Amino acid sequence: MSEKKKLAFGKSNYILMIAGVLTLIIGFIIMTLDTEQYGFGFLGLTLGPIIVFIGFIIEIFAILKKPKH
Repeated sequence: MSEKKKLAFGKSNYILMIAGVLTLIIGFIIMTLDTEQYGFGFLGLTLGPIIVFIGFIIEIFAILKKPKH
């Protein structure tokens, strides 16, 4: 019973997933920092959503990347 359990992803996948989640959190925080009414400024309409989109791209890449064995 000394079989080593294999994880679904490799170490680099998990690191990329954490980086993606942190990028998503940073993007949402940037959107809340907008001082314009209803978030219609540059941070709320442009920069924040771009950062969130990049976070989702990182997450997709982390899931689809094949781990090295």
